[in-house]
Amino acid sequence: MTRRKGMRVIEHNSSKIQMQIDEIKQLRAERDMKEVKHFSFCKNPSKPIPGMTLEESVNLDALNKYLKHLEDKYAEIKQLMSKKYVPAQRKAHLEEEMIVILKRRDEAENTNKELQFRHQRLQIIFYALTSWVKSDMSTSFQDFMKQMEKTKDLYGDQGIVEELCEDPSKAKEAEILLYYIERFNELISLGEYEKAICFAARSPRRILQNIGTVEKFKAVGKIRGKPSPLLLFFEAIFSTSHAHRRPINAELTLEGIKCGLSEKRLDLVINWVTQERLTFSEEAGDVICAYGEQNTHNKAKCLALAQIIYNECNVYNKAVLCLCKQGQIHEAMQYIQQFKDFTSDDLMQLIRLCPHHELIWCLTKEWNGKPPLLPFGFVILHLCSVDMKKVAIRLLQEINEGGKDEIEHLMINNPFWCPERWQEVASICSQHGLDRVCDDIMSVLRSQAGVAEISEEDDTVNLMEHVFW
Repeated sequence: MTRRKGMRVIEHNSSKIQMQIDEIKQLRAERDMKEVKHFSFCKNPSKPIPGMTLEESVNLDALNKYLKHLEDKYAEIKQLMSKKYVPAQRKAHLEEEMIVILKRRDEAENTNKELQFRHQRLQIIFYALTSWVKSDMSTSFQDFMKQMEKTKDLYGDQGIVEELCEDPSKAKEAEILLYYIERFNELISLGEYEKAICFAARSPRRILQNIGTVEKFKAVGKIRGKPSPLLLFFEAIFSTSHAHRRPINAELTLEGIKCGLSEKRLDLVINWVTQERLTFSEEAGDVICAYGEQNTHNKAKCLALAQIIYNECNVYNKAVLCLCKQGQIHEAMQYIQQFKDFTSDDLMQLIRLCPHHELIWCLTKEWNGKPPLLPFGFVILHLCSVDMKKVAIRLLQEINEGGKDEIEHLMINNPFWCPERWQEVASICSQHGLDRVCDDIMSVLRSQAGVAEISEEDDTVNLMEHVFW
């Protein structure tokens, strides 16, 4: 038992000693490697230093000076290495950066080309917008663009395009105008009509205030339970008319008046005509007159509105007609005397359209000390020729009530005195049972010197006999 125990102790000690021997060998091998590595790059100190003599190599000052020279040279070489030479990993990184930069350059070039194309397109659009605004804007901007493309006007004036290139603010304005058009069309397509109306009313240069926009709202029609989008559109643009230098054009004014009357909103039309800055036309006055004829309870208001429009348009004959239809005969006569542009045909047309007895008497008698504008006999004959005999007979009956003196005054004091015409009037009186008027007229005719009654049955009288004797 003791022997076995001794053997285990010996084996343990032997293994421990062997481990220590192996550790010492390893340490010795590592030390030898370090010594070999160190001395393999060391110069032989016994050799002379390059660039120094033997005496200098043993002189401490010379050695310090040479050491300073070597240190400076080492620093210079180290700096050059950091600038001229890079590690292989750095080269790969630089190549990746170069690829990214080249890609960005290509993207920038493509973007630049797109921007140049867009800039050129905006220049062309702005040129078209400028031309459209200078025109009467009777057509929509889209139709105007198509028309200009057909005529090549967009590309004909290179000077204008060059001017736009030199002034980026104009291109910016064109971009804003284009945005308004696109946004307006988008709102219409989405059914947001109130927002679209506000957009159109606030559009710069009134770019959306044209017939094209009117047609879009007409296509929308009426919406159950809501006001007409077209009527709201006209309310919006007419209410902002004072914010612009120029009034709303005649075509839009006419369409707005038609829309207001079709919606039975005469109150709106009255406000537009009397308060807003609009451009009136004869057609607008005609539309209001026609509405008054169909709605007799509003006829007086319509005639007054139409008269305002006709006055603005210098359509004097229709303005006078409106006064006459309102029963304002004296105002109509003052109007006629003021402008003095009325021909006999204009006055006869006025009588045909408004056969008011007071008007006819004012035109055929002296008025305010001025001679009559029309001969009474001519008026009677004309009324009979245009199937208005009842008016003529009524006038003749009024003459009959005045007696012979009034007839004589009417005949003799008229600068348009014509015996033959009055003889025809007497014949008409005889045909309609006004024998007294007929006799009075013939009596006045016989009393005039050089006037003789010629019977229709007497064909032997030679009217030119006195010329040959």
